[in-house]
Amino acid sequence: QVQLVESGGGLVQAGGSLRLSCAASGRTFNSYAMGWFRQAPGKEREFVAAISRNGGSTYYTDSVKGRFTISRDNAKNTVYLQMNSLKPEDTAVYYCAARFTLYSGNYYYTEGDFGSWGQGTQVTVSS
Repeated sequence: QVQLVESGGGLVQAGGSLRLSCAASGRTFNSYAMGWFRQAPGKEREFVAAISRNGGSTYYTDSVKGRFTISRDNAKNTVYLQMNSLKPEDTAVYYCAARFTLYSGNYYYTEGDFGSWGQGTQVTVSS
């Protein structure tokens, strides 16, 4: 299992930007497909973005397409979520997740696909 630690959350005004980071332990980070999920108060956790092991494939939920960008730096064992044009409805705790996979081009977007989770970082967007 890989250990994950998120950072970069905070309070931002609507229209602003934040970049979340998720640092992974271990020497096999490039064996893991990664994902970002979020959970707003009173709601279930939902998928946000996913990226394949090699970074060549990405996938987003419709509500963040064109505003959020997922990327990874395998040399730094880190996955990022660049969030632009933030809206109050983006307010949530954001979690990164990892799934070991043999397939370099696959991404995953269901909670049950992921075996490792971070502790989450709070993002609050004020109107």
